Amino acid sequence: MAIHKPKQSSKTNSQKNGEAPNNSGSKKPMVRMEWKFQFGIKNLIYWGLIVLFIGSFFFSLKNLPPVGQEVSLTKALEDIKANKVKEVDITGDKLTLTYQDNTIAFSRKEENESFVKTLEASSIDPKSVKMVVKDQSLSRIWIELLGTLLPLGLMVVFFWFIFRQARGSQDTLFSFGQSKAKLFAKGKQSLTFKDIAGVNEAKKELEEIVDFLKNPSKYRAVGARTPKGVLLVGPSGVGKTLLARAVAGEAAVPFFSMAGSEFMEMLVGVGAARVRDLFGTAKKSAPSIIFIDEIDAIGRMRGYGIAGGHDEREQTLNQILVEMDGFTPNDNVVIVAATNRGDLLDPALLRPGRFDRRVTLDMPDLDDRKAILGIHSRGKPMTSTIDWERIAKRTVGFSGADLENMLNEAAILAARNNRKEVTAADVEEAALKVKLGPEKKRLQTDHDRKMTAYHEAGHALVSYYLPNMDPVHRISIVSRGITLGQTVIPPSRDRIHETKSHLVEQVASMMGGRAAEDLVFKEFTTGASSDIDQATRVARSMVMEFGMSDLGPINLGPQMELTEWGRMWNEQPQVSQQMQNRIDQEVKKIVDTAYQKAVTIIKKFRKKLDLVAEELLKKETLESEDFERIMGGAKVLSNPELAFIKAKK
Repeated sequence: MAIHKPKQSSKTNSQKNGEAPNNSGSKKPMVRMEWKFQFGIKNLIYWGLIVLFIGSFFFSLKNLPPVGQEVSLTKALEDIKANKVKEVDITGDKLTLTYQDNTIAFSRKEENESFVKTLEASSIDPKSVKMVVKDQSLSRIWIELLGTLLPLGLMVVFFWFIFRQARGSQDTLFSFGQSKAKLFAKGKQSLTFKDIAGVNEAKKELEEIVDFLKNPSKYRAVGARTPKGVLLVGPSGVGKTLLARAVAGEAAVPFFSMAGSEFMEMLVGVGAARVRDLFGTAKKSAPSIIFIDEIDAIGRMRGYGIAGGHDEREQTLNQILVEMDGFTPNDNVVIVAATNRGDLLDPALLRPGRFDRRVTLDMPDLDDRKAILGIHSRGKPMTSTIDWERIAKRTVGFSGADLENMLNEAAILAARNNRKEVTAADVEEAALKVKLGPEKKRLQTDHDRKMTAYHEAGHALVSYYLPNMDPVHRISIVSRGITLGQTVIPPSRDRIHETKSHLVEQVASMMGGRAAEDLVFKEFTTGASSDIDQATRVARSMVMEFGMSDLGPINLGPQMELTEWGRMWNEQPQVSQQMQNRIDQEVKKIVDTAYQKAVTIIKKFRKKLDLVAEELLKKETLESEDFERIMGGAKVLSNPELAFIKAKK
């Protein structure tokens, strides 16, 4: 249990399936057959080469000469005369002797001399020797030559085919030094700046960069140079990559997109080689834009790698620094990078001459959320009763990605229920699903449901009677995620500053569930563990970071220090044991004071608590209108019933 603030195609079906209707109305899958035929020919060639390679290999093994020793002609004649030789094979001037024990020996006769005359000259009867004269015709020579050269030729063809296939892949040995950047030419990206809302300042900066590259003479006429780089910094989901895609859609120049992690490989030097290849390609296509997403993967501060100065990531970063602002001019190439950890980047990467501009993207405010909802609701049939102002106020703290996901989930919910339009209830349910997860049907006893109802009613009641708290938006005892119920209290406006009074009341509202359990059931449950954790975190931040305690305006938490290498975080707070004890006491004082305030309100308005809990047990979910009706009206900060609370401060 917790408080949460937070165009149509005219093609026929047969054409869509790759089938061409004939005059008789029958369907012929012409395209599909052609594709299968081409696929079969390619495989046939591939496997044919393999079969030929294996066949020629065994053919060459079959035609290998027998193993034996070389003997002189005199020795061969003596063995023939002694009847030791069983057979003599004559091939040209080469003699192959097969002995009685089946051993093999080789010898050579005099060229152009008959072996019969040689035997007769040695007093050997030619009829006593079995002689086999092998044909030395041209066809025989070609057969032997083919048996020798065919395996070698097929091996060459086979490896040429493998290498050719490898060159077409980006993840092979031949492409380690090549960048994997994707090239977006003009017209290849349909997203433009008109399709983006909520980041007007960043759009203006990037529109100027595009104009720099389209009309460089306008700026050079007044002595301005093109910025080297633009760094987009902001939390996840605020539209950094979306802006880069819009630049690709707007720019009439080549746009190279690559993620920071794609520079890194297991082999040393690959990252730097890919950086050189990327910038070299971009310079050849200048004017051009390079987009590096998640640059913190390679742009972190140097000096902390495991391998010291020879760390692969640091070598890649060094190459980026040189390419962006080294001795080689790099005028007409602009680098756009995005990260959500700008505090971890190397100072040398952030200096002027490299990333000249740093654009910070924040969570969208009320007007931005309305504009983003308008963009993402295009193409979705929404009912006319949806109050977009209310939804924009309800979604404080939502990023652009959250809003897009919320409307998508709402459309899915409407389709699941077989409705043709998306209703406000669908959007509300989708907002809860995005942040808390889907509804869960858990088996609960009546006593458990009652405890959950009083717990959530306690949160809502305390929030209603505290002057600085926002109005309650929704109360529910339907389980979602790890919670058994939710009291949703979104900020009524976008807060730039937080006050001590509001933070203390937030802690008191969080303690309202525990106070209600104690008052009604005289018992504590584990359902308040999440509330206690959140309240303690807020109180500790007030003491250690915000200076909102009797310890004074001092930061006692983890601090960022400057070193000779750049910025570094100290994870452990540098405080003494005595000061840590005082911090714990101040945290406890804030939580105890807030709890007592919650108990006071619960006791004062016990009847209202019972009414809210009973209504929750009946309906399970109460919207703001239902809750305010039970309480007697909308929340008014100047409620006279709050005087007793103010007097206790």
